[in-house]
Amino acid sequence: MFFGSIPAVITPFKNNDVDYNSFEKIVNHLIDNGSNGLVPCGTTGESPTLSHEEHKKIIEETIKINDRRVPIIAGTGSNNTKEAIDYTKHAESVGANAALVVTPYYNKPTQQGLYAHFKTIADSVKIPIIIYNIPGRSVVDMSIKTMIKLSKIKNIIGVKDATNDLFRPLLTAANMREEFCYLSGEDGTALAFLAQGGHGCISVTANIAPKLCADMQLAWRKKDIQEAQNLNLQLAKLHDSLFLESSPGPVKFAASLLGLCSSETRLPLVEINDNTKKIVSDCLKELYLI
Repeated sequence: MFFGSIPAVITPFKNNDVDYNSFEKIVNHLIDNGSNGLVPCGTTGESPTLSHEEHKKIIEETIKINDRRVPIIAGTGSNNTKEAIDYTKHAESVGANAALVVTPYYNKPTQQGLYAHFKTIADSVKIPIIIYNIPGRSVVDMSIKTMIKLSKIKNIIGVKDATNDLFRPLLTAANMREEFCYLSGEDGTALAFLAQGGHGCISVTANIAPKLCADMQLAWRKKDIQEAQNLNLQLAKLHDSLFLESSPGPVKFAASLLGLCSSETRLPLVEINDNTKKIVSDCLKELYLI
């Protein structure tokens, strides 16, 4: 079971190359501040603009730096089933604890196509697979019926739900096996997701405020509802600021203010505007992060 605060790790760049020195600093910072796992090569890690070689090396580096301290859920999705299988087999071979596989973007498969895509990947490996359902980016929404059907496959063990539909965990739970894992993909509703039966959050904000995000998740698990609500309120403005422009633009700017890496993104993402920079900076100051 995966739980708690799991940062979707940013990929730092320097002169358009992956900055592995900064990446090591980021991974250690996230683990040292209480994160319960890491997701390299997700959307927040700018996976669409990584070369195949970079993608695989980043996963290898994450596992190496982590040194078995926390679980690693490798982003291995693609809208090309064959490519997703290659990434997932690689993640399995280098020791990732699970693979996060996004619903195929751009192709717009039917529910039958979604089922076939995930089943084909799952049948090719033994590593646990987490479905990543994010209609806002992939333009397809996995139905509850399809997810229930996929959950019958032994190594499909959970979902990262970025639909912002807080009814879904309740609607699906009665038909899933008990150990199926529900992880939120929306920072702003992460606490509410826990209240609806969730187990944690694969988080953007946790790149910038890893301790606060981890403490909120921990407070919930300890049944300290008041503390969880207090931390959630503290984080609210930061959550909002990090999505004022396309992610990970704002989160990488915030990381640069923390001295973790440069704010550089790869095209087609560009530098965020000055107004957004001020809002992000003000949020970090309010939380005494800078």
